[in-house]
Amino acid sequence: MGRKVKALVLGDAMIRVEGFAKAVARHLGPFVSETIQGEWESNWSELQRRRLEVEKQGPEIETLDPLVAQRGAEAEMLMGLFVPVSTKYMDAMPNLHVVGVSRAGVENVNIAEATKRGILVFNVEGRNAEAVSDFAVGMMLCEARNIARAHYSIKSGQWRKTFSNSDFVPEFKDRTIGLVGFGYIGRLVARKLSGFNVNILVHDPFVPAEDIKALGATPVDKEQLFKESDFISVHARLTEDTKKYIGKKELSVMKKTAYFINTARAGLVDQDALAQVLQNNQIAGAALDVFTNEPIDQDSPFLSLDNVTLTTHIAGTTADALNNSPGLLMEDIARLMNGQKARFIKNPQVLDDPNFQAWLREVTA
Repeated sequence: MGRKVKALVLGDAMIRVEGFAKAVARHLGPFVSETIQGEWESNWSELQRRRLEVEKQGPEIETLDPLVAQRGAEAEMLMGLFVPVSTKYMDAMPNLHVVGVSRAGVENVNIAEATKRGILVFNVEGRNAEAVSDFAVGMMLCEARNIARAHYSIKSGQWRKTFSNSDFVPEFKDRTIGLVGFGYIGRLVARKLSGFNVNILVHDPFVPAEDIKALGATPVDKEQLFKESDFISVHARLTEDTKKYIGKKELSVMKKTAYFINTARAGLVDQDALAQVLQNNQIAGAALDVFTNEPIDQDSPFLSLDNVTLTTHIAGTTADALNNSPGLLMEDIARLMNGQKARFIKNPQVLDDPNFQAWLREVTA
């Protein structure tokens, strides 16, 4: 066994540091001499605000965590959930070789800078895929069948039976579901909908048509998907290229009886265009779990609409998804350390970096 290293882990209000520390001990114990522990942001509301700003603007907007400033130079690994791994962090951690975030998105990591410095970055693909895919299907049913509105009417002392879509409340059977994005979550949605006897259209230019057809779905272009679908569910990643990927052009060709579901990222959709088609009853309704600002702005037009279901960005938040993700992360890092092929490396070119190779030999020999 090679030289042991120190790891620095920063938890937050969503996954406390104890969860990360236990996962380090379980999976990386043979390689780690000490786990330096801290909380990046322990207040739930403040965490939501900060992580959303980082997702919109990148990790460089954040200041350096005091624990990193104090002890960062000792650590060769840094792990957490929403910790903003910026150039400030890398400057304060000159011996850093491995960064891991226990989430699919890596908006909180400056991957370009990490790659330049020979720092290997891990994430966890699919950690909340089951949770989000469950929720997306639930949101389709909730909006189309007026579940939340009926619940609210009873709680308000009413017995409401008439809704904006009362003339065309649908069943799933024989409907067409359009999925924008066909990664792990999109594929799970397709599998879970298969029992409803629906037709599934998929638009994802990065997925081979054969892979889409293999799951019983039909690959189509974006225009066809928006024209023909009865339900459209968004499961794409937000990048510079996909900002406002869905805008007025796409929304305007949807059926008047169609529903729009977004459990991915608000930035994928032109929010003004979506609000307008809902206000004008150009589509039947929408169900949204993500917003440009969270909590949602109190002057948001969505708050005054009767044909939209709103939730508080909870699609991926289940006990299973959160509790299991640190273990998935550390387990994958351990694969690398044990000479096996890791699954979740975001910048694999670092594996060919001579300095990184020398470090890996030193700590695993």
